[in-house]
Amino acid sequence: MKSLEKIISLFRKFPGVGPKQAERFAMHVLKADLSEIQELSKTLGEVKENIKQCRRCYNFSEQELCSICSNTLRNQTLICVVEQPQDINAIEKAKIFDGVYHVLHGAISPLKGRSFSSIKIKELVERIEISPSGVSEIIIATNPDADGETTAIYLKQLLQKYVPKITRIAYGIPLGGDIDYMDEMTLSYAMRGRTKV
Repeated sequence: MKSLEKIISLFRKFPGVGPKQAERFAMHVLKADLSEIQELSKTLGEVKENIKQCRRCYNFSEQELCSICSNTLRNQTLICVVEQPQDINAIEKAKIFDGVYHVLHGAISPLKGRSFSSIKIKELVERIEISPSGVSEIIIATNPDADGETTAIYLKQLLQKYVPKITRIAYGIPLGGDIDYMDEMTLSYAMRGRTKV
C-alpha cells in the first residue's frame, strides 16, 4: 500500500510526530468521510496561499500588518524579540505585555549553519532605525538554550548603540516546581536572575 506509506511518511515530517502517531493520523484519514478530507485539503491550500509574514514584525498574518503591529493601543516603542511566531502566542496568553514583537525565524547556530544573516536581525536593525517614535526598550526573549543564548549575546552587542535599554527575559524555576528536580542550568539562571523581595 504505497499510498498509505506515503501519507505516513508525510505525517512523520510534522514536528513532534513519531511513527505511531503518524500511523494513527493516516488511519484517521482512511476512516474519515471524503468531504472531511477534501475540506482539510482545501484549508491547507488556503493557509499557504493567504497567510504571509507581517511586513513589520515577520509574524504570520493575512494582512500586510499583523493585528498586533496595527493595534494603536500597543506600545510601539517596546519590542520583544522572539525566535518563532508561536512564541508570540505563548507571551500573549499571559496578558502581561503591551508592546510589539519582532520574529527572528530562528536563532544563530554555527553548528547548524545558521548565521546572523540567515535570520531577521538585519530587518530588526532597519526597523529600529526608521521607527518614527524611536525604540525605548528591546526585550530579548530567545530560548534558554545554547543557540538562544548566542543570539541574545549577539543582539545585545549589536543593538546597544541603537536602543537605550536592552533586557533579557528571566527564567528559572517554574511555579509549582521542586528545586530538587531542576537541572543545574535552570538553577544557575534562577540564582543569577533573583529579585529583591
